[in-house]
Amino acid sequence: MKALVTGATGFVGSHLAEALRRRGDDVTALVRSPRKAAALGPLGVRLVAGDLNDADSLARAVEGQDVVFHVAGLVSARDEAEFMRGNRDGTASLVAAAGAAGRPRFVLVSSMAAGGPAAPGRPLSGTEPARPVTFYGRSKLAAETAVTSSSLPWVILRPPTVYGPRDREVLKVFRMARLGLAPVFGDGSQQLSAVHGADLAEALVAAGTSAGTMRKTYYPCHPEIFTSAEFVRAIGTAMGRRVVLIPVPAPVGRTLLGVTEAAARLVGQTTILTRDKANEFFQEAWIGDPGPLTTDSGWRATHDLKSGLADTYRWYRDEGWL
Repeated sequence: MKALVTGATGFVGSHLAEALRRRGDDVTALVRSPRKAAALGPLGVRLVAGDLNDADSLARAVEGQDVVFHVAGLVSARDEAEFMRGNRDGTASLVAAAGAAGRPRFVLVSSMAAGGPAAPGRPLSGTEPARPVTFYGRSKLAAETAVTSSSLPWVILRPPTVYGPRDREVLKVFRMARLGLAPVFGDGSQQLSAVHGADLAEALVAAGTSAGTMRKTYYPCHPEIFTSAEFVRAIGTAMGRRVVLIPVPAPVGRTLLGVTEAAARLVGQTTILTRDKANEFFQEAWIGDPGPLTTDSGWRATHDLKSGLADTYRWYRDEGWL
């Protein structure tokens, strides 16, 4: 098939581009920086220079595509308005371009943050009313609305924590664990789901090619549920290190996050470590049920936490990131 991937130079998008090329698909990537996209060249990916605010480049990128995989998005911003411009408005522009180009299937990489937190022991399936608790979550839900209110055939995936080779967020936890100490928000009992980047790429391919996934929302993740404390300890185990956990109570955590947010503003940067993000960090559970996606497409995650973190650590070590 012919597929467009936005965000192909990023962590998830690069895994998706590789998965599509392994299938023999004709892949186009919308890229802001051809220099950053140099690694896509050997894969045989066609590059279209531009961004989600450039109508001409969007028209060129979506022309003739069978499926549009919208992976690009803002994960940090200065305020809710900036999140909305990046996630809601950028998605709406791509949806409009796709609609004018023949209505290809539109697969949106949203976030578990759009659906909101779960109750402990009760994974979300994608049919529940959404209740995001952060600026980011609300902007991703608004992006979903831009898709579902269109005439396009669509599929939405809300991944939880994504980790694996090339990821820089979980890398930060690895680096702390290497020192033998790592903080956990609250008492470490928060329940979590996760998905390896390569597994998420295969989930996206399944969502984009299966007849049974149309007009549905899914949580692509491994069925294993673990606590935040277990997650950090598992990272230590992957590295052969014993990690001492440092619980961070909510009042302390919110104060520290306010400091990191202020420091980022002072130097003109953005960070995901903000006071608003504390509304996610201190929830009881962020867990999803991959069963509906498995039923409708046959997709299953192949990496459990132990094997996935071991694979991730090997890559970090081999590439000199750790």
